Amino acid sequence: MTTATIELTTLGHRIRHYRLAAGLTLDELGAQVGVAGSHLSLIENGKREPKLSLLQEVARATGTELSELLSPTPPNHRAALEIELDRAQSSPVYRRLGIPPIKVTKGMSDETIESVLGLHGELQRRENEAIATPEEARRANTELRLRMREVDNYLPDIEKLAQKQLKAAGHVTGALTHRSVSLMAEQLGFELLYVHDLPHSARSVTDLENGRIYLPPASIPGGHGLRSMALQAMAHRLLGHQPPSSYADFLQQRLEINYYAAACLMPEWNAVPFLQQAKKDRNLAVEDFRDAFGVTHEAAGMRMTNLLTQHVGIPLHFLRVDGAGAISRVYENDGLPLPMDVTGAIEGQIVCRHFAARTAFEEQNRTTELYQYTDTPSGTFWCSTQTGMTGDTEFSITVGIPFDDARWFRGRETNRRAVSTCPDASCCRRPPAAAQARWAGKAWPSARVHMQMFSPLPSGAFPGVDDTEVYAFLDRHAQG
Repeated sequence: MTTATIELTTLGHRIRHYRLAAGLTLDELGAQVGVAGSHLSLIENGKREPKLSLLQEVARATGTELSELLSPTPPNHRAALEIELDRAQSSPVYRRLGIPPIKVTKGMSDETIESVLGLHGELQRRENEAIATPEEARRANTELRLRMREVDNYLPDIEKLAQKQLKAAGHVTGALTHRSVSLMAEQLGFELLYVHDLPHSARSVTDLENGRIYLPPASIPGGHGLRSMALQAMAHRLLGHQPPSSYADFLQQRLEINYYAAACLMPEWNAVPFLQQAKKDRNLAVEDFRDAFGVTHEAAGMRMTNLLTQHVGIPLHFLRVDGAGAISRVYENDGLPLPMDVTGAIEGQIVCRHFAARTAFEEQNRTTELYQYTDTPSGTFWCSTQTGMTGDTEFSITVGIPFDDARWFRGRETNRRAVSTCPDASCCRRPPAAAQARWAGKAWPSARVHMQMFSPLPSGAFPGVDDTEVYAFLDRHAQG
């Protein structure tokens, strides 16, 4: 239903309201204003637009003002219900059902209309909820990743916005302090409050009416967590975000607020000279970049994807991989071959077990970065991987580049080398022939339930079970 139609519907209800208040029938009012009662009925039902001169006559005959007839507000609660029902029954969601609309009669109670409107509300809610199905989420995420690859993961407008806000707060160099973040919030009219009772599903909550940003009381080491969350909350206001209309819109907003926070914590005017000097010294390292700005290893690695190609001329890839090998965050513009599903999604796919992102979990000493060269069907890549823990879940952070660019990075002298032929299933996705022959049909594992929306189930005889790991486990214990 168009806005004009909604206005005609409201106008019709107001004419009916004042006609009935004046004790006039359609024919009686029609006789006074010079039109047939049937003509007035069409107007009252929002089917026909009246001329201004006719409205003036109606106002005179009903003893009201023209401005009252033209008010956009429904004249009473019943009229508001009927208008809302007209709108709901004209929506694409309802029309797709192929169900005839309900015709409101005088004998239909307000409660009945309210119940029908409740059903329409639930129908619309389920339609909106369906936007974020796993398949739709993967498609939206893939489209966003491809768009960002086209621009080398660099957003100049947000860089400029971050620079403007930082300078207004007086920040010049060094790690961004909590005090500076508080000043940036104050300049936007917000107060930062740290509370213990945030909803478990929310990282922060912004009270727009009272100018408050609520944050959790604890932070990860270095304070990056709270600073980043506060900056992300501010970014919604600075970037003019509206409630997301789709899952793709939600992902775009999330990317933008994360980018803004990173651009504030690692400002372009400080970060780029740091990276350029490190390249000149042939000593580029994620850990040095991390420590210089007091952020997490993951944040430093992701920020390098924004700046290295644009300002230093180095293509690269970034991976966050969980202990099971599933990719949860990814960016690449260097041609690294990565697994993807039929939709083109990489997130949730299982990375080759010969990549450093997986082999790093096998290391006894995880306090330092693991360096590795990997030969792939698309060439040789050097990478640096650091592992970490979130609660009881382990993960790895990898930043890598093509072989020729390894000369700019610390760790290039490593002798560690691996070969990956993925997506060839014989690389690492099939159990060794001997293990297959030994244990096929003789094992019955119980699968761990995968909770992540993006995570696919590993292929194998039992859905959700990695046969290679099961057979290796059985081999070890069979020898005891």
